[in-house]
This record gives sequence, C-alpha cells and structure tokens, in this order.
Amino acid sequence: MSSTVLTKSARIADLNDEFRKTGIGGKTVMTRAVADLPAEVISSAIATVRTFNDFTKDNDPHREHDFFSFEVAGVKFFWKCDYYDKKMEFGSEDPSDSAKTTRVATLMLASDY
Repeated sequence: MSSTVLTKSARIADLNDEFRKTGIGGKTVMTRAVADLPAEVISSAIATVRTFNDFTKDNDPHREHDFFSFEVAGVKFFWKCDYYDKKMEFGSEDPSDSAKTTRVATLMLASDY
C-alpha cells in the first residue's frame, strides 16, 4: 500500500472520528426501527457511537473508521458513514477533503441491514 493511500485513509479516519464524536461535518440519521426504540436506549446508543474506539483489522479493514457494530440493551446496532458531495447529489470525489465532502452517518439496527 502506498504512503498516499495510507495518508488518505488516515485523513478519512480522522475526519470520520471527528464527525462521529461531534456531529460536525455532516448529518446523522437513524432508521425508523431505531427511532421506535425507547429514548433511553437511543441515548445510550448515541453515547456509545460518540465514544467508540475499538477499531481493529477485522472491523475496519480499510482503516477509515466508517463502520462498526455494537450492542446496547441487548440490541445490536450498526453505524455507517457514507460520503457525499457538498450538494448531497452524488458521492464525494475525495472523502479525505472536508471541503468537498458531506458525511452522512446512519445509525441502524443490525436487522435493518
């Protein structure tokens, strides 16, 4: 793997981490199934997303911190980050460039996937 690819992956991971922890740089949505859960479960899931840091080769093979799963209250969740252009019309041409990218995170149940 070239150093440019590693650098881009590291930059994407940094941007994804900042977005995941703060919400800055994108939009976050949840599926209907998540929205239907009790408020305390949703709050706990969001808190888990913000503090998650258990990325491994198995759950983060591209080292971009763009997907992970976790459990809260016996419910398995997925968190997924996708990359769009600033107008939210197409995929981002360069997710490592925050000036060209809007991140969209989806909080979903594993059963939604």
